[in-house]
Amino acid sequence: MKAKRRAITSSPRVAEQKYPVAPKRPAARPGMPASSVRPSTVRPVAPAPVSTIDVDLTVDLGRGLVLPNPILVASGTFGYGIEYGEVVDVDRLGGICCKGTTLKSRIGNPTPRVTETPAGMLNSIGLQNPGVDAVIEKYAGTWATWKVPVLVNVAGESVRDYVEVARRLDGVPGVAGIELNISCPNVGAGGLQFAIDAGAAAEVTAAVRRATDLPLLVKLSPNVADIRPIARAIADAGADALTAINTLSGIAVAPGRHRPLLGNIYGGLSGPAVKPVALRVVYEAVQAVRIPVVAIGGVTELADVLDFLAVGAVAVQVGTAIFADPTLPVRLVDQLAGECGRRSMTSYRDLIGTALPRKAERPSAKGVEYRP
Repeated sequence: MKAKRRAITSSPRVAEQKYPVAPKRPAARPGMPASSVRPSTVRPVAPAPVSTIDVDLTVDLGRGLVLPNPILVASGTFGYGIEYGEVVDVDRLGGICCKGTTLKSRIGNPTPRVTETPAGMLNSIGLQNPGVDAVIEKYAGTWATWKVPVLVNVAGESVRDYVEVARRLDGVPGVAGIELNISCPNVGAGGLQFAIDAGAAAEVTAAVRRATDLPLLVKLSPNVADIRPIARAIADAGADALTAINTLSGIAVAPGRHRPLLGNIYGGLSGPAVKPVALRVVYEAVQAVRIPVVAIGGVTELADVLDFLAVGAVAVQVGTAIFADPTLPVRLVDQLAGECGRRSMTSYRDLIGTALPRKAERPSAKGVEYRP
């Protein structure tokens, strides 16, 4: 099990600030009524800010997986990490979720595969990847030399697919854990996604749990009416943590409006547009389970990180914003530490759950109807 350690950022040490010292209240002179002594107008001495180097940013996701900080990069947006090695100091990240990996190689969906949308993007890559054996051979050796934990995002079309990939990853140096992408069509259930059925989600989670001792995170889909029973089923089946959310299903129309734009017709919507949905799913999932929840969806600045922490997430993944600014995740680490120092917090954990209710609330499925 990895020992917890304090996150050290590249931010300069916060200089000790000199606040004015409040003068002592003057004593009443003989014959002078005490009520006539005017109180000091100098404000109380403010506490000195905490240095960012003293802020504990470590995150325990269970089964020995301790992240150095709560800022990860999302699957499909950071490749296998190596692609960004000359741009980003990967060891300053909290974790890397690598590109979706399947049992056999996949060429992906027909083009076009990506298009911009208002406040986001649609993608239909189709899990293009070289297959698990090639991923291990090409990348695991490099991962093993990094300090940052690398989680392999695993996808499949059957329970057997998921189990076999997990078995091949088990014990591989450089692989710190698995993020299970269950938003895939279950060929044994007529193409129904594992993620939208509690029974199917629990089945694949339990099967993978039996196949590996690696820390297991399971990624939730937002394309359901009520996330709570699915989250509970996954937690009960042995997941160590949840990640939420995966993309929302959407389409775009081609120029000329004679057909859908994407070659696969359907794509996954990501970016700032999905943040309110992601906040809602995290807010509800956190109230339904006792395992950690890692948030994903529209993170572009520190305010987004703070919002997700407030609704109960213990960490966040940065995704679509990386395409515009690969340095954003590392910068967010520094900014989060700086915010904690500004508030004189020695741990970022004081920011978690501040917006949660005292007791579990009704699900959003019963709370969003229009009421005049």
